[in-house]
Amino acid sequence: MRKDLVDILCCPICKEELELKITKEEEDVVITGTLTCTKCGEEYQIEDEIPNMLPPNLR
Repeated sequence: MRKDLVDILCCPICKEELELKITKEEEDVVITGTLTCTKCGEEYQIEDEIPNMLPPNLR
């Protein structure tokens, strides 16, 4: 996932902003990490450059 995508993504549950925490990156691409909602605290994993934005009951 490109780092600048975090500016247009929002939490699918409450529609608030997400905070990016990077575990592994190459240049401007996040390989692994998490996106955390600033309001409800739900975490969405990023694996192999793909954020899993499904709600918790569908993961």
